[in-house]
Amino acid sequence: MNVFVKATPAPKPRTKESHQVAILYAALLVTFAVAQLFTFDEFIELVPNFQPPLGDALVYAIAPLIVTVEVFALPFLLGMALSPAFRWLSMACGWLAAGLWVGISAWVVFTQPAVETIGFLGGIGELTPGWWALCIPIALSILAIWASWGLWPGKRTKK
Repeated sequence: MNVFVKATPAPKPRTKESHQVAILYAALLVTFAVAQLFTFDEFIELVPNFQPPLGDALVYAIAPLIVTVEVFALPFLLGMALSPAFRWLSMACGWLAAGLWVGISAWVVFTQPAVETIGFLGGIGELTPGWWALCIPIALSILAIWASWGLWPGKRTKK
């Protein structure tokens, strides 16, 4: 019995386009994560300004959670050799990253707190919240679904 986890290569993508979509989604997540990490002190103070309906301690946990999920989604999207369990976790992190941004953007757009930026790029620039801020996370969700379909880590049935 071997107690060490073995990394397995990623399954072949279903289509060339799904691989390209995964790379695009990974590039967007890298851009978001790097910008958020460079301005993390501003980003962690920005999230409480959104006035989410959470307790005081949980509000400050959202910013690190967002950056962590964005980074953990990258191995699946880039097709790295991973253990099967971590491949599933990484795929779920891609979904969660898009889902968190959909939730945050919807909350900010509908409750309209006085914030200067939506926070996609941390504290870099002023991306004022508006209806356009819902389009970006919806696009991220579409990319996550498409990449997951094309790079699905489970068994595939042949028709």
